[in-house]
Amino acid sequence: MLQSVQYSMELLQDEVRELVHQGVVSRNQPIYALCKYIPAREWACVEGELEKCDFLLRDRIGDLLGREDWDND
Repeated sequence: MLQSVQYSMELLQDEVRELVHQGVVSRNQPIYALCKYIPAREWACVEGELEKCDFLLRDRIGDLLGREDWDND
């Protein structure tokens, strides 16, 4: 039996940060755009974690990532 990944907010943010860094998604896109990049069997867990942390699927990906520190500032 396949085990699905248990998404924590930290893991989700790390994965989304990597997608943004690769240019796959933009910080301005709604969070629901991520469903294309997260396996369907795991999306319900992601939605549950987002809901627990008071995020809506229409919120922006940038809101999910929060403030980021840059080394060259």
